[in-house]
Amino acid sequence: MLKWILMKRKLFLYVAIFFIAITSISSSKADLTDAKEIIKKASENRYGKTSYGVMKMQIIRPKWSRTIEMKNWSMGDDYSLVLLTAPAKEKGQVFLKRKKEMWNWIPTISRMVKLPPSMMSQGWMGSDYSNDDIINQNSVVDNYTHKLLGSDKIGEYMCYKIQSTPKPESNIVWGKKINWVSKDGFFMMKSESYDEDGILVRTEIASNIKSFGTKKLPSMFTIIPADKENNKTIFEIINIKFDVKLDDSFFSQANMKRVK
Repeated sequence: MLKWILMKRKLFLYVAIFFIAITSISSSKADLTDAKEIIKKASENRYGKTSYGVMKMQIIRPKWSRTIEMKNWSMGDDYSLVLLTAPAKEKGQVFLKRKKEMWNWIPTISRMVKLPPSMMSQGWMGSDYSNDDIINQNSVVDNYTHKLLGSDKIGEYMCYKIQSTPKPESNIVWGKKINWVSKDGFFMMKSESYDEDGILVRTEIASNIKSFGTKKLPSMFTIIPADKENNKTIFEIINIKFDVKLDDSFFSQANMKRVK
């Protein structure tokens, strides 16, 4: 009788181990093949729920270059506010994103401008970022349909290679994006943006991974247009804090005129 009980317990233990192993394998496969979840983790790692950052953007052209410094506040997918702090000519300008609308406060002429849809594909502040990128920068998760294409190595990181196609209702200027997300850390290491005809428009490459508080993320992003030789924009995060106290009242037209 005792022997039969022991045998029964062993059998139960083997069955339990078997099901745990199967569950672990299934979970692992789910993690590796769920393209939307991978993109979501990369987006959360880069933007967080709320953030405040000090940043610098260098626009490089064959015959000239200029640097723009800024402060940035963001909350979720719907709200962001950018205050330009240098150079002197642009200092004090503010850009506000509220959901699908974008506003620009120009203090030198005391004018508030709403950017129309026709300006979405134009370069933001003359850079290789578009106004559309500013509006939709951290809403890539829900505005696109994601498909895992395989794996690639970018620099020293093995990455998931994911194709992201905009949903018909999203009103995004790109025909598709191909993103490379590192398997270690979920860093968005590379992104290619294509037009509606499938022609490559630009490439964004992340580098210089640093620690900001409890987070690690790339601190430098180089944007290279495909059809303009020796043109590029380098965007650098100088410092950033996550989970700062913000609410939607901060992201208002009234606050655009007084934020510092």
